Amino acid sequence: MPASVIELSLSALQNNIAFLKKQFENTKISSVVKANAYGHGLKQFLIMAVECGIDHFSVFSSDEARKIKSCLKKPVDIMIMGWINDEDLEWVISNQIDFFVFNHDRVDKFLEISKRIGIPAKIHIELETGMNRTGFHYRELNRLIKKLNENKQYFEFKGICTHFAGAESIANYKRIHDQIKKFKSLHKRFLKNYLIPETRHTACSAAALSYPKTQFDMVRIGILQYGFWPSVETYIQFLSHNNMQKDPLKQILSWKSVIMSLKKVKTGEFISYGTSYLAQKDIKIALIPVGYSQGYARNLSNQGRVIIHGQRVGVIGVVNMNMLIADVTTVEKVSIGDEVVLIGKQGDISINVSSFTELSDQLNYELLTRLPVEISRVITK
Repeated sequence: MPASVIELSLSALQNNIAFLKKQFENTKISSVVKANAYGHGLKQFLIMAVECGIDHFSVFSSDEARKIKSCLKKPVDIMIMGWINDEDLEWVISNQIDFFVFNHDRVDKFLEISKRIGIPAKIHIELETGMNRTGFHYRELNRLIKKLNENKQYFEFKGICTHFAGAESIANYKRIHDQIKKFKSLHKRFLKNYLIPETRHTACSAAALSYPKTQFDMVRIGILQYGFWPSVETYIQFLSHNNMQKDPLKQILSWKSVIMSLKKVKTGEFISYGTSYLAQKDIKIALIPVGYSQGYARNLSNQGRVIIHGQRVGVIGVVNMNMLIADVTTVEKVSIGDEVVLIGKQGDISINVSSFTELSDQLNYELLTRLPVEISRVITK
């Protein structure tokens, strides 16, 4: 058995996808699987998502698009939202993969390649509406529209899109509404110039729920499908608006390890590196082969919790590169090889990702995407 394993629950994902389809009945869902499917494992998650009826996936880069093509035999739609190496652009166009276009340099490059190979590029024009990241500014549109109208045979206008600057926080309410207004205005400029996109898409998970008017023709859903909320605000707002008391989502990820060694420590002895933990009484400790190199944050030293024998116990001492230590003094009949739950449920006791994020001052996105690719991912029912 490896030092730790990540389990992915198919039934939990089925629950989440059913919830999403109910929320967005008349809107296509694009499953965002960038960053190794938010740390869940790209290959395994793709297999599960396709089984749940998902056929459109969004990634950040061309190398992630290549991975999807290699993982799945069933044809699906793939959309690249960000980075494409110049060397990969011909591969992207040849394989009929959709991609964002957000500057004139990319326009010139895709036109040159499409003309040369005789295959139209499937493009989504990204608009700058107020986030000031990627996207065409309104001052650039005359030049862009002219160029597109002169080269209509070399591209398919698959979509027009933007990205909202913090839809998960009510503090950004006015900014988001200004962006929606600007997007609609810029979209009309394309229509007036006989450039009609097949799809309008602007909404991430937070925007799709908090600002229903942003759903348009497609939503790009990331964190929700994995069973997490973009923020506490989004969660409370949704429950309140829908008169619900219980979280409708289920986290699909569990992270487990085993006890590798047990040891008794006398009163007055320090545990692990330095002097951060002093035994106040005789205790029994369990060594677990997971540390900060495997994604268990070092700042969870003396703060984290794990589950052993259905009991939540504390992580004591400094979290090492490859090991952490738990106080198992109160755990009866504990043995080497016993299961240790780092994230997930054992019996009626659970530890969710928010337990980590609150203690380690990380976003749930951050913690999940830092889980190393090397950890084995296994699909469970």
